[in-house]
Amino acid sequence: MKQLTLSNLIGRCIVSCMLVLLTQLALSLVPRFLSASSLLIQLPLSALLLLVVIGLGGRIRRVLGVHASAPAFVFFSILFVWCVYVLVIRKAAVSHVMDVVFNGEVAILIIGLCSILKSDPGLEMYGSSEDRCIEDSTSGVNSQNQELELSDSFLGKRVRHCRSCKAYIRGLDHHCPAFGNCIGQKNYILFVILLVGFIITEGSYVACSTQFASKFGIFNGTMSEVPFLTWHAYCICFNIRTDEWINWKKYPEFQFVDQSQPGQSCREVRFTNPYDRGILQNVKEFLALTG
Repeated sequence: MKQLTLSNLIGRCIVSCMLVLLTQLALSLVPRFLSASSLLIQLPLSALLLLVVIGLGGRIRRVLGVHASAPAFVFFSILFVWCVYVLVIRKAAVSHVMDVVFNGEVAILIIGLCSILKSDPGLEMYGSSEDRCIEDSTSGVNSQNQELELSDSFLGKRVRHCRSCKAYIRGLDHHCPAFGNCIGQKNYILFVILLVGFIITEGSYVACSTQFASKFGIFNGTMSEVPFLTWHAYCICFNIRTDEWINWKKYPEFQFVDQSQPGQSCREVRFTNPYDRGILQNVKEFLALTG
């Protein structure tokens, strides 16, 4: 992967910080101009506005030739919420206990974010260093063939290739731009804990700001992490990875060939999950992933 210079890193952080301010400003417009609307109306409008702002920001960045950092965007988003809490919301009669709890949650989130950024997702070495250099310079067709060869040689070990990191990861679920790392066997538990932490912290933030919001008609929570947590709860219960679910046709162990009936020449390939051993056993295996 290309190494970033200090100036490029600072530039990306500045752009990410500006995007956070822009998105938060855009989100604040919904309750300001639609304060009489119900929460069910404000929620989808806020989500739609957020997607529009992010899309426009991406186009503007491409036109100007500037880049942002997704992990920096997440970090500055946490920092923005904490600053709003300290400078505005905490003054609205927040109890001392709740103040300690919320500040502790924010600190844990930042520590968790730093931990997952530098965590080992389950990196697997495949071939010699010279082979890996050759692999990086091959065409897309050769790369796909190498992935198929890897799938055969590591069959049953759930080692997958990440094109973003150009690395082989054991138990790869997906490459997470927001956390700047692959999510694999060794950091999947930390990833799920972070999702839960974001939801709990956002819930605490909404609880702390209830009195302030009731005075000024400000809606402060979107709970955008809930769908992600729900999906990964499903993956844990059925022992499936996101990459395996999307790209199951690439992995032979997920393919069940339905033999054609007599007189028919076609065969139907269906999805099957050889790793599903029941919810309880799947959850036990998830809890043992760090080993």
